[in-house]
Amino acid sequence: MTSSTSALPSYVKSRFLILSDTHSALPSTSPSNNVAFRSPLPEADVVLHCGDLTMVGQLHEYEKALVMLSNIKAELKLVIAGNHDITLDEEYYDRKGMYMHRLKEKDERITRQAREMWTGEQARKAGVTYLDEGVHSFVLKSGAKLRVYASPYQPEFCDWAFPYFRNQDRYNPPHLATPGAVPIAQNAVPDFPAIDVMMTHGPPIGRRDETRRNEHVGCEHLLRAARRCRPRLHCFGHIHEGWGAERVRWKNFDDEDKDIGGKWEEWIESAEWIETDEKKMVEEGAVFLDLSRDGDGEKELVFGKETLMVNASIMSVRYKPWQGPWVVDLDLERDGKGEFAEPLSPCSTNP
Repeated sequence: MTSSTSALPSYVKSRFLILSDTHSALPSTSPSNNVAFRSPLPEADVVLHCGDLTMVGQLHEYEKALVMLSNIKAELKLVIAGNHDITLDEEYYDRKGMYMHRLKEKDERITRQAREMWTGEQARKAGVTYLDEGVHSFVLKSGAKLRVYASPYQPEFCDWAFPYFRNQDRYNPPHLATPGAVPIAQNAVPDFPAIDVMMTHGPPIGRRDETRRNEHVGCEHLLRAARRCRPRLHCFGHIHEGWGAERVRWKNFDDEDKDIGGKWEEWIESAEWIETDEKKMVEEGAVFLDLSRDGDGEKELVFGKETLMVNASIMSVRYKPWQGPWVVDLDLERDGKGEFAEPLSPCSTNP
């Protein structure tokens, strides 16, 4: 007997495992190693890896990252590159790859081989979907519809891969770009309510982006785009010491006021840092947070008003894989096919 989709809830509780900046590290398998990043990693509906899979984009490093991802139990595993994954940025590697890999002559094959690893048979066997910059949509077996904006880029940082200059707005269309910035968006972030999850390698300014020198190094243009998009979740890494999460509540603005002025601090009504218990995180192998309607102890996240910002860098500032992944429960809209939805069907993609 089949139930009608009209009798089903309009939302589906979905679990996300979020991690970033693993830099070729594998989860610890030692029972005496008192760290949260250990095997097995928690199960989830969707894995989100926000880049820096490697230290310097060598093929053997990608192999280790694929092994790690293949061992996670999840229906959908989404991956973007980061500034250390230099062979996935062909333009950058053509310019600086020989120096970064200490080569005497250019290896013309490595960027092609790297991309094939993440988009070909190896990735498929690991259950991994590699995302280029742009919008990607999926339908889970539960009937949940997931709409993702992905981008591996971040402001130029010590001349590593996927860079843009700070005066360049990569995320907003020209008519909504930061005043005074040079608009360069090829795949601009869509307006609310088109996106559930933003996956970027770098953080937006002021949101888990503070270095050990107390400098905010995130991107103002990215925060502007996130405020316009208002996703349920914005996850990233890049700044290892920024690990953690906060619940951002946006100030109201009219449709005619998307070209918001003023200082970026004025765009946010409140930002509540998520308190973490390190002992509990180590015991459970992650930080667990339930912001769904059925959540116990936390208020339901209000889509369009709030965004959970997560810096999920596994590596510490000293490149030790000691920081835990995040496991977040959120409600997603039902696709309309209910429990009979086709699993992992890509509805649209603009790479």
